[in-house]
Amino acid sequence: MIRLLGTRPMLWFEGTPIWRVLWWRLVPRLWRLTGGRLGGNAPMPTGLLETRDTRNGRPHRRVLFYFHDDNKVTLIATKGGLPRDPYWYDNALASPEVLFAGEPFRAEPVDAEAERNRLWALADRYFPPFAAYRARAARTDREIPILQLTPR
Repeated sequence: MIRLLGTRPMLWFEGTPIWRVLWWRLVPRLWRLTGGRLGGNAPMPTGLLETRDTRNGRPHRRVLFYFHDDNKVTLIATKGGLPRDPYWYDNALASPEVLFAGEPFRAEPVDAEAERNRLWALADRYFPPFAAYRARAARTDREIPILQLTPR
């Protein structure tokens, strides 16, 4: 499944409205309704991130891939390598007090180049298609952000 997610057809599909409706809208609802039993079957750990929507103040929920780095949860804001950062990332920057898997965290972007390189090496081991997302984003001069969640 991981190989499939890194293919050109899948990268194309992730940019379509069908993907956005299915993955970004339907999966978080399935996740919440079933306590994570449906909507979370993925090739690596997934968790529900809840941020405060900067546009309307309502909760904004997304199911995301993650990995641990010591006691921090690391999230990669790929949006499939598309030209813009995902809304959940913008929301977390604007209001860093977030919930992840129902637990409170503080979101902090990773800006230091050495730390970003170290985390990218870890991320690529967890989910190799991240490299394809980075290459796709680089074509539009977008640098994919990394966000770390520290327990509160």
